[in-house]
Amino acid sequence: MDTQKHTQNQTFRLGTRRSPLAMAQAEETRDRLARAHGIDPAHIEIVAVTASGDRIQDRPLAEIGGKALWTKELDAWLDAGEIDFAAHSAKDVETLRPDRFAIAAVLERADVRDVLIGAESIAAIPQGAVVGTSAPRRAAQLLHARPDCKVVTFRGNVATRLSKLAAGEADATFLAAAGLQRLGKTGTGHALDEEEWLPAPGQAAILLECRSDDARTRDFLAAVDHAPSRATVMAERALLAGLGGSCHSPIAVLTRPEGDGLLMRAAIFSPDGAEHIAGEARFATDDLAAPTQLARDMLGRAPEAITVHFEGAGA
Repeated sequence: MDTQKHTQNQTFRLGTRRSPLAMAQAEETRDRLARAHGIDPAHIEIVAVTASGDRIQDRPLAEIGGKALWTKELDAWLDAGEIDFAAHSAKDVETLRPDRFAIAAVLERADVRDVLIGAESIAAIPQGAVVGTSAPRRAAQLLHARPDCKVVTFRGNVATRLSKLAAGEADATFLAAAGLQRLGKTGTGHALDEEEWLPAPGQAAILLECRSDDARTRDFLAAVDHAPSRATVMAERALLAGLGGSCHSPIAVLTRPEGDGLLMRAAIFSPDGAEHIAGEARFATDDLAAPTQLARDMLGRAPEAITVHFEGAGA
């Protein structure tokens, strides 16, 4: 009871990007924390920043600074003590993070699938169609399955991409099922089987970071840390680290609990989809060496058309 009273007398500042999806994720985070601690959501103040990645939308992310464009403003606010913790889409957080920050919680992961807008399936996309995406993974997976299609850069938030599609800038595009669900847009498009169309590392997970030396906030966030989701996300981040993947690197991975451990299925591609290497591994939930070994195995079997896009190939 004393602990709960102590929490009820505290306030926390939650930093987030200003995009509609990021705000929805921040509100979900606030509400989960309030329920977990039995406190009024007003004890958690949402502080929004316009990230560089949201401001610059006319070029692929890899050309303008990569994933750091989603985190650098919030990192600066954390460093300055202007916020206590930040909520991120796990797939947008760089693989190697500064030691001064800690991943204090991973919320329960939502639907990991991609949704195809504009056709009922990959096979049903019209011959020679123009497909909009800025994700190297989606582009490579599409071109691997449908080399007749043409990929064009599609950036922006969910509403922007849907409006570009409606305006005829492309015949089809992809969005994350979890993002559509969090924005109340369920029923949009056709969800792709995650076993056949592997998602992005960290897809559908919300990751909470705070300062490593901030014991008060770490204890507060621990209440919403979902152990199975943390296990899959951290395993996928270990795979990324082993591959040396960047925003340029087409990487797809699906990690599922299996028995007492995890089953990871992964694939890496050349950007044009012509080459791909797949692999899988079963390992204990806390064995981060296994995803690293899977990365080495796949890179060891990959042709130069793939390895040139992965720093881990030279390790």
